[in-house]
Amino acid sequence: MRVLAVLLLVALPASAVAQSPCTESLAALFERVSPTVVSIQATKINKAKPQRRFETVVGSGVVIEREGQVLTNAHVVDGAASLSVTLDSGARTPARVLGMDTVTDLALLRIETPSPVPVARLGDSSALHVGDEVVAIGNPMGLEQTMTRGIVSGLNRILPGLAEQPMIQTDAPINPGNSGGPLVDRCGAVVGINTFISEEANSIGFALPINAAKGVLRDLREAGRVVRPWLGLQGREVDSQVTSLLRMPLAPGYLVEIVYDGSPAERAGVRGGNLSVVVQGEEYLVGGDILTAIDGTSVRSHQDYLAKVKTLRPGQRVRITILRDGQRHELSLTVAERPRLPADLVD
Repeated sequence: MRVLAVLLLVALPASAVAQSPCTESLAALFERVSPTVVSIQATKINKAKPQRRFETVVGSGVVIEREGQVLTNAHVVDGAASLSVTLDSGARTPARVLGMDTVTDLALLRIETPSPVPVARLGDSSALHVGDEVVAIGNPMGLEQTMTRGIVSGLNRILPGLAEQPMIQTDAPINPGNSGGPLVDRCGAVVGINTFISEEANSIGFALPINAAKGVLRDLREAGRVVRPWLGLQGREVDSQVTSLLRMPLAPGYLVEIVYDGSPAERAGVRGGNLSVVVQGEEYLVGGDILTAIDGTSVRSHQDYLAKVKTLRPGQRVRITILRDGQRHELSLTVAERPRLPADLVD
């Protein structure tokens, strides 16, 4: 009896594994997930081309709510004069923007459907590992319902112009038109929203982690935007390597490179850099203040800076500590709501 029981225990998992959604064929995965993926057509007015006033931008999206809420990239729908969405069934319907966030490049749309539509399952991007197999589903080059396959190539990638949001790197081919479509794990769960491709390298694409999207969904639904605290400066860490290479009086802290016009930092008198220096291929703007603390909390890196600013609220009065010409100064400023910045959604 004991031997028979063991044989049954060995045989049953093999059957169960064969039916597990995490080991189903890619064809079955596509058949299950693709009905939740839509094609988005955005008509935009191009003011720079008088002979060609209108242009159509094609992107992808994923349905996350049965009554017709769709996640996509903000840059797909930004400035659109009109929007339409084509469902997997081929039906075409008008759409409107419920909310948009230029920091995460995320937009939430509402489509009008006579009946409920298939909904994607949102996964947990924090559970991803480098080497995990993923697929991208979307409408590259306007070609409907296309799937490409790859792996997670890297995690927590910080990209130029997107320094506030770490991204997932993948080698699953992502092409124009895939923007806004889902990056899906082998269990069929959406783990990212395909956002960015590198024109300087092959097989390098980036996706917004789905956990970051979940974090802003409530604000997009309720307010149409995400309210973020903002001091109005941009910089980078001053480490010992940079200090030794530049041979300048730089103390450990957060080197202020840019101070935005009209920002709380500018009004408080914070100074940005005025001299461009290239160190091992990296450009630094030196000559500005070095931020060392915000309300007594030490700031030594970009991550320190972002983490502390996230705890603040617009309208709050804070004190910052800076070093200028080797001298320590205390400045006071009022936190503002982060505006849309010139670098947001730049292709």
